[in-house]
Amino acid sequence: MNHTVLLTDYAWPDDSVERTLVESAGMRLVSGPASPSPAADIEALAREHRPSAILTCWAPVSAGAIAAAPALKIVARLGVGLDNIAVDAATARGIWVTNVPDYCVEEVSDHALGFALAWTRGLVGFDREVRAGRWDPASARLRRLGALTCGIIGFGRIGRATARKLGAFGCRVLAHDPHLSADSEGAQSAALGTLLSHSDIVVVHAPLTDATRHLINRERLALMRPGGLLINVSRGAVVDTDAVIEALGNGQLSAAALDVLECEPEVPAALRAHPGAMLTPHVAFSSDASLLELRRRAAEEVVRVLRGEAPQQARNSPVH
Repeated sequence: MNHTVLLTDYAWPDDSVERTLVESAGMRLVSGPASPSPAADIEALAREHRPSAILTCWAPVSAGAIAAAPALKIVARLGVGLDNIAVDAATARGIWVTNVPDYCVEEVSDHALGFALAWTRGLVGFDREVRAGRWDPASARLRRLGALTCGIIGFGRIGRATARKLGAFGCRVLAHDPHLSADSEGAQSAALGTLLSHSDIVVVHAPLTDATRHLINRERLALMRPGGLLINVSRGAVVDTDAVIEALGNGQLSAAALDVLECEPEVPAALRAHPGAMLTPHVAFSSDASLLELRRRAAEEVVRVLRGEAPQQARNSPVH
């Protein structure tokens, strides 16, 4: 059977890695635009090409897209989170949903640590000051990272890596996760309220689900130690952006380090203007090594399933 694989979008310069792997297996790759398209456009691509597999980065693979592809056997996420895939619809149709859960553990935890160091050492603020012509070392109000308490919300692979790296600096590390019932891997288990009220730095590593949407809101930000740092390297909608802007404005937060935003790629003017905001464009996952691994493993999973084998990283149990 001549299988068609639809690549909905991609956050890198070209589709060469995916194309090489798919075509070397005797299958056809059809690529959509690099930037993610709306759900209706993906549904139209599915109707047009009737793919046996869909590879998606950020584009939404809706129940409509799944229904429009009668030969579909797998939806493979080029990433970790599954919030852009209608997993229930795929499962009901007997379609595998896969991801690459561990390709960027080091990169995302490094990014979180980088934000923490940038805050404690004043790297971003002083860079801006010097570039503006101001040289004022006496204005430094810096902190020793190892003397701080750091709270990690979400203690999966990436959260544990972040805890290990913070622990190497001497930090006291608290962790909150619904699946964590005891102290683990260099972190003390804590209720969410306890973690927030005892932490100088709070790092969000939680996945986006119905239960975690706006998990960090006005009420929870108010529990944090005044003048602390909030880091989000997970999903934008886990954090209420308006609440963060408000907390920066009233001094409850001295800084917010955000790699993700619920409204991305739009950045609210109040965030761009605030000196305590450190903003990166959803790149915590990215490095030369992580991207190559991600693309290769996602495409290999597609080829594996289309050859009749079971996937290695199934995130559902489809009804066959």
